[in-house]
Amino acid sequence: MAQARTSSVAASAPNDLEAFFMPFTANRAFKARPRLIARAKDMHYYTPEGRQILDGAAGLWCTNAGHNRDPIVQAIQAQAAQLDFAPTFQFGHPRAFELASRIAALAPGDLDHVFFCNSGSEAADTALKIALAYWVAKGQGQRTRFVGRERGYHGVGFGGMAVGGLANNRKAFGVMMPGVDHLPSTYNREQQAFSKGEPEWGAHLADELERIVALHGDTTIAGVIVEPMAGSTAVRLRAICDKYGILLIFDEVITGFGRLGHAFAAERYGVVPDMITFAKGVTSGSVPMGGVICRKGIHNAFMHGPEHVVEFFHGYTYSAHPLACAAGLAALDLYRDEDLFARSKKLEPVWYDAAMSLKGLPKVLDIRCVGLTAGIDLASRPDAIGKRGYEAMERGFHDEGIMFRTVGDSIAVTPPLIVSESQIGEIFDKVGKVIKSLA
Repeated sequence: MAQARTSSVAASAPNDLEAFFMPFTANRAFKARPRLIARAKDMHYYTPEGRQILDGAAGLWCTNAGHNRDPIVQAIQAQAAQLDFAPTFQFGHPRAFELASRIAALAPGDLDHVFFCNSGSEAADTALKIALAYWVAKGQGQRTRFVGRERGYHGVGFGGMAVGGLANNRKAFGVMMPGVDHLPSTYNREQQAFSKGEPEWGAHLADELERIVALHGDTTIAGVIVEPMAGSTAVRLRAICDKYGILLIFDEVITGFGRLGHAFAAERYGVVPDMITFAKGVTSGSVPMGGVICRKGIHNAFMHGPEHVVEFFHGYTYSAHPLACAAGLAALDLYRDEDLFARSKKLEPVWYDAAMSLKGLPKVLDIRCVGLTAGIDLASRPDAIGKRGYEAMERGFHDEGIMFRTVGDSIAVTPPLIVSESQIGEIFDKVGKVIKSLA
């Protein structure tokens, strides 16, 4: 019988790369040439050897206030020394209620109630469950269908994958959730190439929801979940959902907390959805946390029956974890005290111009920007789709000292909101050098 490794044997190889089965990573390629990070501060990561890496991705779209900000670090340390864990099943701790109140105050309209979880994936699945349970509470339990969007991303839970529209995230896992339709993607390169801000073309694609309603019947659809970054389509979706009494869910895991110049993209587009999912920036990436903000009417629909009975049978052990709440409160203080949301909005023209400076480089097919985000599409090699994007990521890290995200042959650049104008120039200078170096 195989014998487990003793603690002394395990301790002798603490940096064995094989033990970690890495998420969303080409494991073999990474372990052949690792991209290791040992520490971080403000706009930069540092390798174990001390080499500085400019963070052009805000970690994974999450460190909006920058890395290792002292107020957040101190808040986490103080909370760990005072209260390490408290359950929120039938009990509570003050910081959970304080943070929920602060987040609700930032949300538009009557989005007044916050349900906490630990990630964007959990937030998406939670929102779907709230929608289903809401319709049961309203006596319309036949509303079980959901509508997502092609190329949409709502995390990696089974519900989020089902309503999402990324084939590679779905194809290995079979039928995950019945009763899901998808709206067409709002991206069309012929109509929108090299657009700064929200493109004018694409709002009409929301009308596909009318066809889906006609196909299945309006009383069968529980909700529509979309990422709001497409802009004017969100406004039209709100009108159609209102027409048929369908819940509208905005996935703001990426767009929340300043990425588009407001606390939430819903505010930028003047739309009040029925639910908003959030994560990432709520703690500036320092401690895992996510959640769903619900409108008052949704919350109140559950508040019937005997008062001692659980109203919604859902939750997580670490919902509203004390350390996450402390980090969230400190992050919100930083966003407010440094006016980072308004700062993000003010930097948009500088960001757009810097991104578009790469137009005309070899292999660049499109560049699009909204808020402090930029996507750069590279031409794929016919025999190796995604290889050029992977090489760009490797060269960025190893040769130019910059981190950015790649999805296939697209480069995504989304810096912390503390980025300076000179660092914006540095980011796109480095990305440009990487693109020029690609075969």
